[in-house]
Amino acid sequence: MKVNFDKYADGLVPAIVQDANTRVVLMLGYMNADALAQTQETQKVTFYSRSKQRLWIKGEESGNFLHLVDIKVDCDQDAILVSARPEGPTCHTGTDTCWNTQNKPSYGFLSHLEATIASRKNTQPEGSYVASLFEKGINKIAQKVGEEAVETVIEAKDGNDNLFLNESADLLFHYIILLQAKGYGLDDVVRVLEQREKK
Repeated sequence: MKVNFDKYADGLVPAIVQDANTRVVLMLGYMNADALAQTQETQKVTFYSRSKQRLWIKGEESGNFLHLVDIKVDCDQDAILVSARPEGPTCHTGTDTCWNTQNKPSYGFLSHLEATIASRKNTQPEGSYVASLFEKGINKIAQKVGEEAVETVIEAKDGNDNLFLNESADLLFHYIILLQAKGYGLDDVVRVLEQREKK
C-alpha cells in the first residue's frame, strides 16, 4: 500500500474512518506516514493532531478507541479509508459520529420500508393495510407470511419470473411486519446470521 504523503506541503492526507460492520462514516482525521505506521502496528487508529502537533491515538483520553480492521488508499493515493470497530462513541461530544448521526446499519430501501411499517403500527392510520394487520394480531400476520411463502414456492417452480419476484416481495414485506409484531427488526436477524458466519 503506497500513500503519497508528499502531495501536500504538511505531509498529511485525509483519513476517513468507517465502521467495519455498519459502513457508517464515523469521522475524518489526518495521517502522516508515522500515524499510518503506528495504526498498522498497534491496530488502534492513530492520527496526526494539527492542534497538538503530535501523533494522537483516537481514544487515548476517553477510552473510545477505534480498532483497525482494514485500510484502503484511493486511486490518487492521497486519501485513506480506514475500516474500524469503534469502542464507544467516536465524537468527543459523545455522539456516535462526528456528524451527530447514529451508527446504525442501513439496508437501503428495506430500512425505509421497516420505518414506514413501524410508523403505521404506532399511528394506526385509518385505511392502512399494515395497521389493519397489526390490529388483527400475531396469528393473522403469521398466517399471511405462511400464505406468501407458499405462493412464492409455487411461483418458483413455474416459469414466470415476474410473478415469482412479486410473490417474493410480498413475502419479504409481510415478514418484516411479523418481525415487528414480535418486537424485532432486520438488525436482529442480521446479528444471528453474522454469529453463524463466525462459527
